[in-house]
Amino acid sequence: MRKLKVGVICYPSLGGSGVVATELGLKMAERGHVLHYITSSKPFRLLDMHPHIHFHEVKIDGYAVFKYPPYDIALANRIAQVIESEQLDLLHVHYAVPHAISAALAKDMANSDIGVITTLHGTDVTVLGHDPALRNTVRYGINKSNVTTAVSESLRQETLELIQPTSEINTIYNFIDEEKYKPVDAPGLKEELGIGKGDKVLIHISNFRKVKRIPDIIESFQLIRKQEKAKLLLVGEGPEWKPVFDLVCDHGLLDDVIFTGKRDDLPELLSISDIMLLLSEKEAFGLVLLEGFACGVPAIATNIGGIPEVVEDGVNGFLVELGDTQRVAEKALNLLQDESLHKVFRQNALQTVPTRFASTTIVERYEALYYEMAGRK
Repeated sequence: MRKLKVGVICYPSLGGSGVVATELGLKMAERGHVLHYITSSKPFRLLDMHPHIHFHEVKIDGYAVFKYPPYDIALANRIAQVIESEQLDLLHVHYAVPHAISAALAKDMANSDIGVITTLHGTDVTVLGHDPALRNTVRYGINKSNVTTAVSESLRQETLELIQPTSEINTIYNFIDEEKYKPVDAPGLKEELGIGKGDKVLIHISNFRKVKRIPDIIESFQLIRKQEKAKLLLVGEGPEWKPVFDLVCDHGLLDDVIFTGKRDDLPELLSISDIMLLLSEKEAFGLVLLEGFACGVPAIATNIGGIPEVVEDGVNGFLVELGDTQRVAEKALNLLQDESLHKVFRQNALQTVPTRFASTTIVERYEALYYEMAGRK
């Protein structure tokens, strides 16, 4: 089959959508397709560019007449330019707002009938969809797309109920790079981080936003620490870093909570960890859970959104209700104090990605959609 030229519109960020958009592009490039990323800056995972991957920057200046820079308009203009200059076969946009809206406008500007696939990642529905001022905009973006996918069945159902689009939505799960995320030796890492030989290690990785409920993690860890010698790794940065740091100080936990900042060695950090904590109040999928499972780290996570589709309660982790820090501590201690139970959960975690979220299967589903869209031209 012929190789395709695909325009990709995404946020160039560390978040789940940026990770999936770039990992998918790399997988498609390995299959011979040519990917054109149209974003405000180069996505961080494309720093080592594949020869089949190209970057088209969206430039925008501030204008006194506008209170905010009109990024969505500038993006639409750049998409239209690339549709014409590169003779694209299709567009794959991540997030309905603003990207699907910009893609629809770009099609009109370029006088093109190019097919558009929109992937919903969560915030565009779970947050923007609840805003009456934006709900119709989200619906418009979905309805203007030729195909819409959601990263979990939970997100698909919420979109159908809340947004009520006229078009069908397919569930295609997220995936990770199995070559990168696997158990690895990390000699000296525990010593570097100040983790003792007998210390158990819990880990949380996020962008430190309120929705991640990191104070719940601190409260849970305080309960765990009363019964078990342990350290907590907090990996990442974001707006809630300072309040979380202050909370850790208030609880007298600064010697046991390690703020690592942003790190590139996530497989190594995960490989020295015993349990992952993800206690978010909203989570469409929870990509970090797959990263942890692939490194053999069972999870304790909230029973919300798409998390129950990833975490099998009592198999590769435990599900807890939002805010139930006592239950989090109880389940964590069960795993930390029962070596044989932890070993079973670890083995189950290692099987989760290859049996249910294999990248080959998921990439093939997207590739089939790509050919379907290209066939419209």
